[in-house]
Amino acid sequence: MTTDKTPSPPPLRGRICLVAGATRGAGRAIAVQLGAAGATVYVTGRTTRAQVSEVGRTTETIEETAELVTAAGGEGVAVPTDHLDPERVRALVDRIDREHGRLDVLVNDVWGGEHLIGASFGKKTWEIPLDDGLRMLELGVRTHLVTSHTALPLLTRHPGGLVVEVTDGTTEYNATRYRENLFYDLAKNAPVRMAFGLAKELADSGGTAVSVSPGWLRSEQMLEAFGVTEATWRDALEKTPDFGVSESPVYVGRAVAALAADPDRNRWTGRSLSSGQLAGEYGFTDADGSRPDAWGFLVARETDDQASPDSYR
Repeated sequence: MTTDKTPSPPPLRGRICLVAGATRGAGRAIAVQLGAAGATVYVTGRTTRAQVSEVGRTTETIEETAELVTAAGGEGVAVPTDHLDPERVRALVDRIDREHGRLDVLVNDVWGGEHLIGASFGKKTWEIPLDDGLRMLELGVRTHLVTSHTALPLLTRHPGGLVVEVTDGTTEYNATRYRENLFYDLAKNAPVRMAFGLAKELADSGGTAVSVSPGWLRSEQMLEAFGVTEATWRDALEKTPDFGVSESPVYVGRAVAALAADPDRNRWTGRSLSSGQLAGEYGFTDADGSRPDAWGFLVARETDDQASPDSYR
């Protein structure tokens, strides 16, 4: 005798999410994984099928991200938005309010400053073009502040909202290590502090705020820089063995989706987290079934010449 069982609904069905900065990389993967869990996901960015941002890449667009969200099982909504423009962000949040009356998850992933850092790592602050340095702070800090300031009144309308500040590096790693460029160091440490402060401010509404860092991310731009694809990324190990601890964007996407689906996620509030750390907690894997721990490897390698990337995935 067999008994038909009704499948459980996706854990995020009915949840409304905003992923700010979802054109490519971590933001795109986070949006897709939230969609795979059943959420409605508004995805924003400056590159569309009709216009290109200063990043200069035409190969990824927010419309494509929205389509991937929908194909994964959610509902993707692409809204072209420059998060440096408060009026554009206000129009975005007003639209979400108008269409759903709530916002459950805000992911601040806006960046788009890779083109500013390539030649500046290892240089003194005064050797870096000031406009480039200040632009990094605009893209990586001001955008997050504008978006949080505008969206949090809607997110706090209902209890239990989640804010995720996506950055590069955990508190533990960055505390004693300089990121080789003062402007970049500030831009990537600020979201960690934002999550800490917002956790205090969201406490009254039962909200949670965390920062999440992927490890060495095999983003579209990173793969292109190494001359490989996601299918052939191991071909880069001959020249760069440490790339063996890298992770696909799917990994951090699953990390954020797991947080969003966790009814007890408030235990993390205010903390700096990594995709590898959350994989150990929630049991998910990267797309290839591995569990990379890039930050653990980077710390171990400083005192252990025998530390191997393969031991940390």
